[in-house]
Amino acid sequence: MKSLFQFLLLCFSTSILAQTSTNAEVIQQSLEKKTKMMQSSLVKNVNFTNIGPTVMSGRVADVDVNPENPTEFYVGYASGGLWYTNNNGTTFTPVLDNSPTQNIGDIAVDWISKTIWVGTGEKNSSRSSYAGIGMLKSTDGGKTWNNVGLTDSHHISRIVINPTNTNEVVVGVIGHLYSSNQERGVFKTTDGGKTWSKTLFVNQDTGIIDVAFAPNNFNVMYAASWERERKAWNFDGDGSNSAIYKSTDAGNSWQKISERNGFPEGNGVGRIGLAVFNENTVYAFHDSQFRRKDNQKKKSSSKALTKEDFKTMSSADFLKLSDKKLNTYLKTNGFQEKYRAENVKQMVRVGSVKPIDLAKYLEDANSLLFDTPVVGAEVFKTTNGGKSWKKTHEGYLDDLYYSYGYYFGEIRVDLQNENGIYVLGVPILKSKDGGKTFKSISKENVHADHQALWINPKKSGHILNGNDGGLNLTYDDGESWIKLNDPAVGQFYSVYADNQKNYKVYGGLQDNGVWVASHNARINKRWHQSGQNPYESIMGGDGMQVQVDDRNPNIVYTGYQFGNYFRIDRASGKNKYIQPKHTLGENPYRFNWQTPILLSKHNQDILYLGGNKLHRSLNKGDNWETISDDLTTGGKKGNVAYGTLTTISESPFQFGLIYVGSDDGYINVTKNGGGSWTRISNNLPQNLWVSRVVASKFKKERVYATLNGYRFDDFITYVYMSDDYGTTWKNISNNIPTSPVNVIKEDSENENLLYLGTDNGLYVSFNQGQSWEAFSKNLPNVAVHDLVIQPTAKHLIIGTHGRSLYRANIASLQLMTDELTAKSAHIFDVESIRKSRNWGSSWSKWFEANTPEITIPFYANSSRKVTVHIFSGDVKVNSFSVNADKGFNEAIYDVSFSKKGLKSYLKANKDADIKKAKNDVYYLPKGKYMIKIGEAKRAFEVK
Repeated sequence: MKSLFQFLLLCFSTSILAQTSTNAEVIQQSLEKKTKMMQSSLVKNVNFTNIGPTVMSGRVADVDVNPENPTEFYVGYASGGLWYTNNNGTTFTPVLDNSPTQNIGDIAVDWISKTIWVGTGEKNSSRSSYAGIGMLKSTDGGKTWNNVGLTDSHHISRIVINPTNTNEVVVGVIGHLYSSNQERGVFKTTDGGKTWSKTLFVNQDTGIIDVAFAPNNFNVMYAASWERERKAWNFDGDGSNSAIYKSTDAGNSWQKISERNGFPEGNGVGRIGLAVFNENTVYAFHDSQFRRKDNQKKKSSSKALTKEDFKTMSSADFLKLSDKKLNTYLKTNGFQEKYRAENVKQMVRVGSVKPIDLAKYLEDANSLLFDTPVVGAEVFKTTNGGKSWKKTHEGYLDDLYYSYGYYFGEIRVDLQNENGIYVLGVPILKSKDGGKTFKSISKENVHADHQALWINPKKSGHILNGNDGGLNLTYDDGESWIKLNDPAVGQFYSVYADNQKNYKVYGGLQDNGVWVASHNARINKRWHQSGQNPYESIMGGDGMQVQVDDRNPNIVYTGYQFGNYFRIDRASGKNKYIQPKHTLGENPYRFNWQTPILLSKHNQDILYLGGNKLHRSLNKGDNWETISDDLTTGGKKGNVAYGTLTTISESPFQFGLIYVGSDDGYINVTKNGGGSWTRISNNLPQNLWVSRVVASKFKKERVYATLNGYRFDDFITYVYMSDDYGTTWKNISNNIPTSPVNVIKEDSENENLLYLGTDNGLYVSFNQGQSWEAFSKNLPNVAVHDLVIQPTAKHLIIGTHGRSLYRANIASLQLMTDELTAKSAHIFDVESIRKSRNWGSSWSKWFEANTPEITIPFYANSSRKVTVHIFSGDVKVNSFSVNADKGFNEAIYDVSFSKKGLKSYLKANKDADIKKAKNDVYYLPKGKYMIKIGEAKRAFEVK
């Protein structure tokens, strides 16, 4: 009886754990742990190379410009770190890479003292708005960073610095995204971050989304509170506690100034942005969630049927509709061919379908978010310091926010023109009459979804604009724009590599579609001259998963959010929409934002696609059959699709042995192609997002699973392995620092070798998860969303959500065995090099000499100085020493003779003709050579 009680208690505590926000102290300890792991990692010297792309960039969080030299500025990306330029954006340098996070909500620079403040954790409330770790501060241009507090804030919206006192800083904190917390509101420091005081706190569910002060008086400032609640299945971005506050003592105390004075009040008040022109003149940009009045809704002059008509229509009235009118509705709205007036009426007659089903058929679980008839964006102004507010415009600002204003909310005023204001939404609008009228200043080379704006206070029309597609610059008030997308800060959801010899890399990005390029594409500015960027866009929207037919790399399956997938024939340029469609009268399928797809390795005509049920096509997506019932908990009421499949894996050992995982914590398996299903997640932590389930390629019974609690502010690391089809599970997270897990990948050759991507970096295990090593050379602490191995090239490609794509050669890692690690040293394969007459010279004296080099990968069982010897037969032609770390190392050899080595070689090879290169170096002739490190040997060739 006692053991049963203990088991139930364990199950209960595990379930509760999955719903508990992770303590900030635990997160700080895990960051310190990762730093130590990086220093001692066996793979600390295995290099990652960024392979772009840069052209489409990623979401900008904020910009800060030197007012005395506007060609010098910083740009902070939502999940891509902080970058610096002093040449007006021609090039950028990352300055946050040595910090524990790349997630930014706001930045502020005191240009006199060169002090940089970074408020970590994005201010938006998006699906991938990652939490931060508090306030970071640098006094040396980003060489070093100190965490100066507010570690449980998660998301910081605004930082303002007293222009006359660099130690006096006021910060707006939104707080946790998915849970309640106390560390939100307005915080102030007067000692440079050593101590903080909370000067405005509304409640544990209401944070501060904006803070702004009067340009000539730091004592007068305004703040906007925002009540919001986000769940995996719903976002409520409004409430009666959303309001505007004012301080007249530099943020030490606050008074609400949006009550009974013209500004909206009540449960429909949404996100508010602020722009302060002077002490008394302030603009407020409001995302109103109040419903539009019926008499103000857009009326349609057409007599055509709409889905709203069917929601209240009786069966008798439905049967009276003319076939022509009903068919017009059915055809116009894309109903399948089998649904035409005559047979639909028959379905209504027999009661298998009701008229309301013709509305529900169009309202899948994802569309309702965009159908909400709210007021939306509106601009208010006060000229008396907030005593009264007045809306600046008549009617609605339609086609600016649509219905997701929580993602926007910034407004700016030109400090040289009180009536010059700019509002940021999907397009960017400007007004020169104080908000009475607006015009778009979006252009053909400016991405949508605008997040940040700087207006030169000394030169009207000079603007920096940050959006979901990077950074744009204008000098003529938006009439024309320059794109400044130099950094590789793409936010990848997925990555894929095909099987061509010169293989191509594909990836889906946040709000930037799907792109493809050769894996060895040059990432530089050459394409400005050629007119052809190496990365090519093949799909718009938010780019999702990619599958490529192994028989024909021109056949690509990909799409955009909520299951909108296509089969693309890149040779012909034809696209076919292939999303499975529910039948009339059936509840609409639910599709996850990142809907999973999978081409069967057993037959490349067979495609799987996951909604809340698993669908299978035997003919490349032309037709579908549903091979499961609902494999989720059944969904929840909300405005975000939930109760959906997130991951699919089919065993390479057996066709029809399929695993699926859902966003609400279920993992199911079928061993007979969907004939029957078994839930195998009952003894795992419950209610978590299943980020991956992976059928092993080495053992039929083996399966891996990773769970993710990010959407509960639960950052615990959940990684499991089973050797009995999921009947029992083993926790293999072991020594991984606390961070939500997005992906696990088996190696293509070594069954003991695993790779794991988290919200804060990458790890590798050489022993099936018994222990893990930080895998991070040249890779900042950024979210890793996806991993793919190109088995022929032996490359690991990682898709980061903030720093684009990275590639590493894993050939050496794949050879790791207990026998190898017992050796004092081991040299891995060294690639041969082709001899060139251009070694040591260049085609022009104005360019650097062409210097050859080979990379010598080796393993050392201890940290020590080792000597690398190069032999031609018995003749030592060169030797050099390197400081080796315990683990993997790389030595770079320039294929040259040493003075002593050249003399010895010529003595042994009297007929050799070795000529000095133009850079006065003697290089090895063609031939075979041997590398030795202690007892270890490895041959290479100069061809």
